[in-house]
Order: sequence, then C-alpha cells, then structure tokens
Amino acid sequence: MSNIQSAFENKKAFIAFITCGDPDLETTAAAVRAAAENGADLIELGIPFSDPTAEGPVIQGANVRALQGGVTTDQIFALVKELRSDVKVPMVFMTYSNVVFSYGTERFLSTCHDIGIDGLILPDLPFEEKEEFQPACRKYGVDLISLIAPTSENRIAMIAKEAEGFLYIVSSLGVTGTRSEISTDLASIVDIVRQNTDIPCAIGFGISTPEQAKKMADISDGAIVGSAIIKLLEKYGKAAPEYVGAYVKSMKDALR
Repeated sequence: MSNIQSAFENKKAFIAFITCGDPDLETTAAAVRAAAENGADLIELGIPFSDPTAEGPVIQGANVRALQGGVTTDQIFALVKELRSDVKVPMVFMTYSNVVFSYGTERFLSTCHDIGIDGLILPDLPFEEKEEFQPACRKYGVDLISLIAPTSENRIAMIAKEAEGFLYIVSSLGVTGTRSEISTDLASIVDIVRQNTDIPCAIGFGISTPEQAKKMADISDGAIVGSAIIKLLEKYGKAAPEYVGAYVKSMKDALR
C-alpha cells in the first residue's frame, strides 16, 4: 500500500491544500503543522506558478502573493525537508507542468523522493500526455495523481484503471473556489471509478463547509479543501495557522 493510500485506510480522508509562501514560508510551515495536528489526513502543497489555469481568484491571489514574496521551488523543497522532521501525514505537491519541466523533470522528482513527497498533481497535464512525467515519477516512487472532471465521461474508466495514489475528482466545471452548492452527479462518476480501480477517490473544488465535506465524503473516500483555507491565510496572515487548525478540526469532525 502506498503512503497515500494509508491516508484513506478505514476512514474518510480530509485533504487540506495550502499554497507555499503565502504570506511567507514560516507561516506555511505553521499552517501545515496546524492542519496535520488537527486531523488532516493528507496535505497538498501548492508550488506557486504565474499562470495557474485551474485556480479561481482566491488561490490565484495566493500564487501572486507568494511569487511577489520571492518564493522559489528550492525554498519549498527545503521547507518540506524541514517539515518532514515531525509531520508524518502524506504530502503531495500540486503545481503546473511548466514548473516541473523548467526545473528539470528528473531533478524535480528525485528531490521529491529525497525530501519525502508522496505524490504529484498537475492539473494542466492531459491524461493522454502523462507519459511525459510518468517514467520519472515511477523511478522515484512519487505517485502521479490523476484528475477526473465531470467532462471526462467516457474517459473515466480509462483514467481510473491507470490511477495511482488517489483519484482527484473535480466536483464541478470551471476553476477552484467555494460554491454554495455542488450539482454534478458525482455518485455516478464514483460508481465508474469503483468498477475500475481499488484506488481511493476524493472530491475537491468548491467544498467549504462541514456539511458539504460530509456530503462529498459520503459519496467518495474523502474531501479536498483549498480556497476556504487560503481565505483564512489571506485574512489573518501570520496569525492564520491557529484559525487553519480550528477549521481543519471542524471539517475532520464532520467526516468522522
């Protein structure tokens, strides 16, 4: 069983997303620790990119602030290495193909292996082009996590069959951000996934309340939350980690 799959073992997983370097790396480290201590089963770390096409205004703003603060991929690698001294939950990077490609795919993934990153999510990587990154991911034991969108339709089974780590099911069309209601027929997507793989699947995009998280986790194996956490970091800045911890606890409690 991969490290990532252990996050889903015998429970519904709560997955927290945090953009690295917003407002600064010190606050990122404190927020990651607060999330882990308060029940996050897996943490997605965003490596900022100048053109984050899958993100709504909230996470876009976090990317801009982090980049304006001068954060680099190497600094984020150093941050993860330091976090790994005490943070035991699985951690994955979420970023864009260009970030990995320009750093050097082989070098990027060998570093992920060295610092204890368990997986990689590239929302702009089409399933058909994953061979560009897959061999290096396999070589260094980093799960390349696939996304399934409501538009994937007849490709859902194919994506599920080749899944690694966990499957990221996108709840609705468009970009990340909180939504008042999620209307996609997610149950039928999850059914197709279940027929084709034993890999766990979690739903993200638009989840912000404990009620929504519970509803999504009832359908799938877990819930992913990003924008709602980033809003706390934007609002409270360096004081945000305790608010992040309390929020994560309320979400995890809803899934228990």
